Amino acid sequence: MGAATSAIMGFFLIVVLARVLGDAGSGVVLQAMAVFTIVLSLARAGMDSVAVWIMPRLSASDPSRIRGSLALMFLVTAVSGTIFATATIALAPAFALSGDRHATDVARAVAAAGWFLPAGALLLLALAATRGLGGILPYVSVGNIALPTVRPLTVWLVATAGGSLVAVTVAWAAPVVIALVAALVVLRVQVRRHESVLDVRGAWRVDPVLRTSILTYALPRALSAGLEQSIIWLGIIIVGFLAGSASAGIYGGASRFIAAGLIVDTALRMVVSTRFSALLFAKKITEVEDLYRTAAIWLVLFSTPVYLVLAMFAPVVLRWLGPGFEEGSGALVILSIGAVLTFTAGNIHSVLLMSGRSGWALFNKVVVLVVNVVGNLILVPLIGINGAAISWALSMLADALLAAVEVRRFLGIRIWAPTIAYALVVPIVAFGTPAVALRLTLGDTMPALILTVVIGAVCFTVWCALDRKRLRLDDLARLTRRA
Repeated sequence: MGAATSAIMGFFLIVVLARVLGDAGSGVVLQAMAVFTIVLSLARAGMDSVAVWIMPRLSASDPSRIRGSLALMFLVTAVSGTIFATATIALAPAFALSGDRHATDVARAVAAAGWFLPAGALLLLALAATRGLGGILPYVSVGNIALPTVRPLTVWLVATAGGSLVAVTVAWAAPVVIALVAALVVLRVQVRRHESVLDVRGAWRVDPVLRTSILTYALPRALSAGLEQSIIWLGIIIVGFLAGSASAGIYGGASRFIAAGLIVDTALRMVVSTRFSALLFAKKITEVEDLYRTAAIWLVLFSTPVYLVLAMFAPVVLRWLGPGFEEGSGALVILSIGAVLTFTAGNIHSVLLMSGRSGWALFNKVVVLVVNVVGNLILVPLIGINGAAISWALSMLADALLAAVEVRRFLGIRIWAPTIAYALVVPIVAFGTPAVALRLTLGDTMPALILTVVIGAVCFTVWCALDRKRLRLDDLARLTRRA
């Protein structure tokens, strides 16, 4: 539910930007958001990944070391966030050199957002720590519900009041400060609760061995996280430089629809990552493999319908954003196909990271970023935003393939292709059949989309109910009843 709320609010944000600011105005703000997100992934210094990896282990083995570990992680993140914020503000004028008529607005918006980078980095660490300590509810409440819900509202208020593009960007970035305060309050309660189990109060200093472990894991993860976000957002920046802010707005609108299918991925990753860490720490490889395969089946089964509908009715959904955005239909189809194929690898990246091999994750991101940048520089001038979509899809596929090979080699865990392929067939048949039939009869229309969703949902539900054991949905039902 939290992941769904985040995705829906993200969609509303894009609609607000597109409807109020148009393609060019929304392109300016989206470029600033892209820069902020990429730099933020570096500014957090990998400490959020460290928290997810190490907090479950410390809470199970030695809660007295939690406080000192968090103190170190917050110090490193605060320093890193300040450094990257300063660099972003200082280098922002470079965006005015692109030649686009909105280039100056982009530069000013990037600089304005840069002031909120330290708070954003600390927020991500605090939320990750709450998650690592077993707090899915506070993580979801603050990070997936409150913050994404507030942002479209503040952006709409400022934009409709006639605020500048810089003011709209600030309205998007500023809520991280309030969210940080809320996350810190929750984290303080969690730490005290874990310490009270053994009736101890942890020291604020971390021992050298643990400090070395934290920094060793964090360094490659900090770089790979930056590369990971670059792969997701860099296309918007490159399109803005090469094709202008209007094209960046159209591509940004199309690419943000992909977040709708990330609902299942986000929800599963929030839960299974910490579980992977605990099981790998206990060397229960068989259980890790079983959990990974089950999560992969659910990821493919429940995310594919979203992307299939987006691909089949791309012009319809893009018309929701306003005039001109329908030009992104081809890009949305490519992005949707790439997302479905990537998800067949399941949460393979979480398995690799939680095994402690952040260095290999960094290697993967370097390779993938090269593929992405080279692809964008070659294809965007030739075929426009479709080239950016192809580059993103190829990057995601390469990332999944590399992680799958490494997990197989290091841990002996492999993708169970027949089962996952069957999980892919179910939504393709259930939703694809009515989608094709209705498109041929009713065309690219809203009634055709609605009927596809309704008929597809009925067919999908019946199929899943009849074949729930093979799709491991009995496990999901048991988990739901237990929750």
